[in-house]
Amino acid sequence: MSNELLFEIGTEEIPAGFLSKAVVDMEDIIRKTLTEKRIAFEQIRCLATPRRLVLSIADVAPKQDDQTVEKLGPAKKAAFDENGQPTKAALGFARGQGVDVSQLETIVTDKGEYLGARKTIAGQPTADLLPDILKNFLLSIPFRKSMRWAAYDLRFARPVHWLLALYDGKTIPLTIEDIESGNTSRGHRFMSPASFAVSGLEDYLKKTKEHFVVADPAERKKLILEEAQKAASEVGGKLFYTDDLLETITFIVEYPVIVRGSFHEDYLKIPKEVLTTTMISHQKYFPVVNNEGKLLPYFIAVSNTRARDMDVVARGNERVLQARLADASFFFEEDKKIPLENRVESLKKVVFHTLLGTSHKKVMRFRKLAVKIAAKVKPSVKKNVDRAALLAKADLESLMVGEFSELQGIMGREYALLAGEKPEIAHAIYEHYLPIVAGGDLPQTDEGAIVGLADKMDTIVGFFAVNMPPTGTADPYALRRQALGIINIILSRGYALSLNFLIDECLDSLKDVLKKPAPDVKKDVLDFFRGRLQNQLISQGYAYDTVDAVLASDIDNLVSVIEKVQALQAFRSNPEFEPISIAFKRIDNILKDFHEGKVDVNLLSHDAEIKLFSTFENISTRVEKGIAEKDFIAALNKLAALRPSVDAFFDNVMVMDKDENIRFNRLSLLADISALFHKIADFSKIVTAG
Repeated sequence: MSNELLFEIGTEEIPAGFLSKAVVDMEDIIRKTLTEKRIAFEQIRCLATPRRLVLSIADVAPKQDDQTVEKLGPAKKAAFDENGQPTKAALGFARGQGVDVSQLETIVTDKGEYLGARKTIAGQPTADLLPDILKNFLLSIPFRKSMRWAAYDLRFARPVHWLLALYDGKTIPLTIEDIESGNTSRGHRFMSPASFAVSGLEDYLKKTKEHFVVADPAERKKLILEEAQKAASEVGGKLFYTDDLLETITFIVEYPVIVRGSFHEDYLKIPKEVLTTTMISHQKYFPVVNNEGKLLPYFIAVSNTRARDMDVVARGNERVLQARLADASFFFEEDKKIPLENRVESLKKVVFHTLLGTSHKKVMRFRKLAVKIAAKVKPSVKKNVDRAALLAKADLESLMVGEFSELQGIMGREYALLAGEKPEIAHAIYEHYLPIVAGGDLPQTDEGAIVGLADKMDTIVGFFAVNMPPTGTADPYALRRQALGIINIILSRGYALSLNFLIDECLDSLKDVLKKPAPDVKKDVLDFFRGRLQNQLISQGYAYDTVDAVLASDIDNLVSVIEKVQALQAFRSNPEFEPISIAFKRIDNILKDFHEGKVDVNLLSHDAEIKLFSTFENISTRVEKGIAEKDFIAALNKLAALRPSVDAFFDNVMVMDKDENIRFNRLSLLADISALFHKIADFSKIVTAG
């Protein structure tokens, strides 16, 4: 392809978890770079295998676009004297720009007319720029961990061994450390390690495949899925997989070879989650299920090499899985010998955090809170909640969770059912961990939701109490995810819960470990929740100033907060929205540092203030009624009726009267109006034209 750029970075095996992000980052980096360099291009393709990162760009322009640069000089009135002759300022500016004064132009700006010079800078040939562009591109690819090797200063995910760099079929001369670019790539590390020359992307994809490398991850993923599904169907089953598992396997191999293995049916007595966790998380195998979703005694592995005898490979994978399943079976049988409730006491030996005590102390704290939450939102489940909270962390002391930490909650549910606990209690033990990831499944039962809220809130307030909040991108205890979990659980269940109540209850339980005053901790936690909810609402499409206005006034009842945001967003289409926002800002501006007082009707003398007071008295009850009934649109419409009276008041009344009593009375009236507005939103946060 004409003017095609092809760049390959050949490496030692890069971890699969690095590669999917690297592909996205590579495209972002090169797109931004070429745009800044004024180099036109067409389609960008970024490919990756464990041993190579590949960049291909179609139709890269042979030279940069020319650039017109505009330089402002002196003001026009200072550039010429009364005779129209150029002044020293004009002459000096022209000389500095390398042009004759006659070539200067008049440029009109917001500040008036200026002399200026426009120069065209010719673009450089792309081939001359590419060595630096590609070197900086390589150095800019971010990885969560990078390394140095040998005596090199270069840091990369893994050691770099070769560079392929072609533009329009010609090698781009490039040296990084002592690695020189060329027109050759390399095949599969074991099946075809020799180098081979390529002329462009099409030739590259063809020859890499001939050398047992499927360079395109989309093609590898499709191939893996099709062949694995075929292998599962041959034993009467279906492939059980997650997108994450398929993505990981795609980036583990360069040349996928499907291997089907089996295990003894006796292991199917172990809970399904134990088997799937062992196969997926630890071995990166695909489980096989029947049409009802029940596990079959088979698995699908993906090898990176085609062996002479694939049966030998299958048996090797079977032996590895057999050992893991034997361990799991032993742990399961041993764990069943000790009732789940008996494990609660052993949590006294488990440190949750050195500053927050043992896991047992944590359980006792959030158990108490969970019962209080249940009393407020669902009294009928108090007993179940109390029991579920007591047992929620008991499986942490089981052998199974000790070996497979991903099974916490899952094993608690299984062991609770085996011990004869109510299904609602057993499922709550599992659900109280939800959501496990951002945007993940939420609890489906009140018991699970309530215990989860209590546990998460205890964790958040606890770490703020000992002065260990998240900082920047560092959030080692996943407090941001847990805060979003609390928000989404409350909203999904429609719980009329007060954040202030939840925080106060947690602070009371944590009073012995506080590293700062409780009111300061509470403020920090509320601000933390405000930030999480703000980000979530803005990402859902709500105007940022609408969100800011509501959150500045209310963060306590999350269900009401959402209803207020929705109402205010809808109210923006009302013609009165902008005028009432401007009127409110005038009120708030004049009230700075004023502390509320009581309005004395006997001091109201001007018609405009009497009218404003009368209108306010007339609508305030109806506004309060709308707020109480959660009809915030009705309340906002009633507030809008105040606007003409507010405008007339400001147009005709001197608020800051020289008489101190009159001044205080007028400010008190405005403060009452402001307080009524604040029950819905802080309109000073609304961006207006006025």
